[in-house]
Amino acid sequence: MKVGRYLVAFLFLMALLITFGNRGLVDNYLMGKRLIQLKLLNSGVMAENNELRKKIVLLRSDLNYIESLARNELGMVKKGDMVYRLAR
Repeated sequence: MKVGRYLVAFLFLMALLITFGNRGLVDNYLMGKRLIQLKLLNSGVMAENNELRKKIVLLRSDLNYIESLARNELGMVKKGDMVYRLAR
């Protein structure tokens, strides 16, 4: 009967290692969740890269886009434009 007890103890220990050990079932589940998170993050970064590529193309070729950026972001004006200053 001692062999049966050792066998049961061994099987129980192996079940614990398979479930909770390094690269076990729990670790596999957590890595699957992390993989999904990283894929979502990667798709977000890829979308941002595509938007930046579009802006690069516009900055290299579209003068109207460059002018609108200069007016809106840098506060530049064209010759002949009227500038109004509001006093506070």
